[in-house]
Amino acid sequence: MSMIHDVDPATGEPFAEIPCTTPAELAAAVARARAAQPAWAAMPANERAELIGRLADDLVTHTAEIAQLITREMGKVHKDALGEVQGYAKNVPLELQEVLKAIEPERFEGGASETVLVREPLGVVAAITPWNFPVGMPLSILIPALATGNTVVFKPSEHVPLVGAKLAELLNRHLPAGVLELVQGEGAVGAQLVDSDVDMIGFVGSRATGQHIMTAAARDLKRLVLELGGKDPMVVFGDADLDAAAESAVRHSLRNTGQVCCAVERVYIEDSVADDFAARVVAKARDWAHGNGFEESSKMGPLVSREQRDKVEAQVIDAVERGAALLLGGTTPDGGGNFYPATVLANVPADAQVVRDETFGPVVCLSRFSGDEDEAVAQANDTPYGLGANVWTGDKERGARVAARLKAGQVGVNRYLGGAPGTPWVGARQSGFGFLGGIEGHRQFTTPKTICTA
Repeated sequence: MSMIHDVDPATGEPFAEIPCTTPAELAAAVARARAAQPAWAAMPANERAELIGRLADDLVTHTAEIAQLITREMGKVHKDALGEVQGYAKNVPLELQEVLKAIEPERFEGGASETVLVREPLGVVAAITPWNFPVGMPLSILIPALATGNTVVFKPSEHVPLVGAKLAELLNRHLPAGVLELVQGEGAVGAQLVDSDVDMIGFVGSRATGQHIMTAAARDLKRLVLELGGKDPMVVFGDADLDAAAESAVRHSLRNTGQVCCAVERVYIEDSVADDFAARVVAKARDWAHGNGFEESSKMGPLVSREQRDKVEAQVIDAVERGAALLLGGTTPDGGGNFYPATVLANVPADAQVVRDETFGPVVCLSRFSGDEDEAVAQANDTPYGLGANVWTGDKERGARVAARLKAGQVGVNRYLGGAPGTPWVGARQSGFGFLGGIEGHRQFTTPKTICTA
């Protein structure tokens, strides 16, 4: 039997083995979800929401256990793991309220007829989720998929199988049998799930995997929501609050050891303040000590795998070979674990891998522009990605102009990303297909249907 070898990224030591789901077991799980779906969809929406909503209290009760698993499986600093579980526990009831609002029937009148628009579930949803936020990312799909009346077959990342299993266990305490099925495994199991008898795939992960899923789903025109990677730019004009901008650049390049889809991965600074800004960044980045996520002094844990660390290291080496200045870090530490230090690169050329390809590691990548808005926008938009972007300036009108021209699903002006409650999370261009969150995001797990009565 094929197994997942669960490895502690801080030590490199395996600590658990989880059986991979076989093709026969996967087909049976999908069949159970298919059989359970009509009754689940027929249940009143508020009753479905009440059952799902019980998860919030369970997350609170099991916060310590889940946070321990997060740090053990993917290396996240423990206080951040606690914050992830606690934050999403608070979010569960709010998101369920949004889903109920999203699927309320709407009435339209025209002439002598009345039309009612209802939203019907799609059927069975495959939820394939990543490891970097192993509670938050699954719930962004599971909650709207289930609450809108779909059943779900859930495959967590092979890097966090125990966290995924715990989430499924807590939900299944309250859901009817078959409504949520769990499968485990690496990419081959995910590919089998995509090819199985499901009606929709909700996926959060890399652009390359999203492209494979989209190709496979095309055969049966399966519905898709794909939240993919990013190469988010930050543009800093000379009149910006440089200290606040430097703090944001460092924090959002390094948090979660840089393993965030909307991390700041490219910073473009106006020439006149570039040296000053770089000095501020280096001073702040020095405080981001790396170590085991359970150590109080650690602000960054290990990278999730040796493969991911090697990728980050290769990008830094390539940048320096192409002429970038290495201002901080850049040396892989000796010893066990997948550690990599906070690293700052300056004057990074546009053809460097660290500028072109998603890094997903603790690197602050600094480049320059002359101060011209057109040049800044062109450099920021010079990527196939379009997840997030930031612009920092003391001129509010310029901030609004530049934000409007940046090709991204969400833009922060003199702040990091983050819309008001109820707004969707959108990947523009090749950072996504469909989107999650907000009224319109929840509706993507449904099909609108009109009923017209004379």
